[in-house]
Amino acid sequence: MPAFSPFASVLDLASQIKERSVSSVEMLELYRARIERYNPALNAVIYMDWDGALETARARDEALAKGASIGPLHGVPITVKEAFDVAGMPSTWGTLELANNIPQRNSVPVDRLLAAGAVLMGKTNVPRLVADHQTFNPVYGRTNNPWNLDRTPSGSSGGAAAALAAGLTGFEIGSDIGGSIRQPSHCCGIYGHKPTFGVCSLRGHDWPGDLVSLDMGVVGPMARSARDLDLGLSVLAGPDPDDTGAWRITLPDAPKANVKNLRIGVLFDDVAATVDMEIQTALQRLSDSLERQGAKLTRNVRPIRDSVAAFGLYVQLLRSATSAHLSDEEVQQSLGDLRSLPADEAGYVADTARGRTLSHRAWLRINELRHQLKLEWQRFFDDYDLLLCPAACRAASPHDEITPRHERKATISGEQQPATNDLFWAGLTGMVFLPSTVAPIGMTSDHLPIGVQIVGPWYKDRFTIAFARWLEQEYYGFSAPPNYS
Repeated sequence: MPAFSPFASVLDLASQIKERSVSSVEMLELYRARIERYNPALNAVIYMDWDGALETARARDEALAKGASIGPLHGVPITVKEAFDVAGMPSTWGTLELANNIPQRNSVPVDRLLAAGAVLMGKTNVPRLVADHQTFNPVYGRTNNPWNLDRTPSGSSGGAAAALAAGLTGFEIGSDIGGSIRQPSHCCGIYGHKPTFGVCSLRGHDWPGDLVSLDMGVVGPMARSARDLDLGLSVLAGPDPDDTGAWRITLPDAPKANVKNLRIGVLFDDVAATVDMEIQTALQRLSDSLERQGAKLTRNVRPIRDSVAAFGLYVQLLRSATSAHLSDEEVQQSLGDLRSLPADEAGYVADTARGRTLSHRAWLRINELRHQLKLEWQRFFDDYDLLLCPAACRAASPHDEITPRHERKATISGEQQPATNDLFWAGLTGMVFLPSTVAPIGMTSDHLPIGVQIVGPWYKDRFTIAFARWLEQEYYGFSAPPNYS
């Protein structure tokens, strides 16, 4: 079998196929061998369609032999997050309630990947209901982090991130409403991009029968190279098929990869969600390097005035967005929680209960507050080109499948705080629809990856990705976990 690296970028993999130095079938067989060897310990890939993938790979090779290239992903074996509908494959969302859900048609993102020439091998694991920063569920079990099997890859795109980091797939897509692309990318040492809200269609990443995508929810690319994020965004970007006759999306091109004179703000920590000192130190080192390169860098910026209030607002918006399929009993429980708490009670539990039980009138009020925050961000980006900040409060955490999410604790620089504080770094930018790219920038003393979240103005997706590319070329790039060569 021709030699090629399973850790190569998807651009390089596609190039090798088009140059016919390796066939799509040969590449598929290599990834199959790696999945069979490494996946039993990781449990990142939870469903495979080898027969269908082999048929598609052969068709891709035959087309290439006739001089036809389907698209930029021609012949590259990929996987997708389990929550994306694929005709004939289960889409359980990690819950027994949907254990027999087999969609009859593909989601829009999957159709766009196939139209670009990809070979779909199978699916990767998610948390139950696609709603946790750990990846385990009663249908498929637990996914482990390839950097340390005792740690979680985060979630909800945890299986996707683990599979990429371990070299089990060529490319992946994730979804993000609460950090579900960004935090797994940070925890597994890969690249991930959360697009500006509305840039990529989420149709087919819905509860069965639903047509309306979630407020703040996005689909985006995940990869081992920042270069692949731009390619993935080009493939995925565009409105729902129903709207393609009326409008298009044209994202601005990024400037050349050069940090000199860039106006960069850096946020290391926040009173709403304390960040571990090892992550802060990694951001300090990056800041020092950027200053040496000529960037106009401002440390400890504050994009918004009241981050604590903003965090509470985000939790309410998030829990409102995900409340449609709560049972009547769960709603009544949340109403009871509210009645038992002081009216001015703050914190994750209180804001979750408020979000789950909002009247439409109350939702309109908090949506207005959200858009007032959006105005604060607009003013921030009048003065800065980019914001650099943490993707999470900590590196990959130990597994905890017993403690309810809202009761879990995280050890941050030796002190305990709510594990749900990780949501702050997702919601800070996500609730106002900003694009964010996560790129690896270092390792902890325990040899766990550290990522930086690169935030830009609305629709400047290619700008944040371009900065990640500069980091990859000039500062720090992907490295494979030990023992996965």
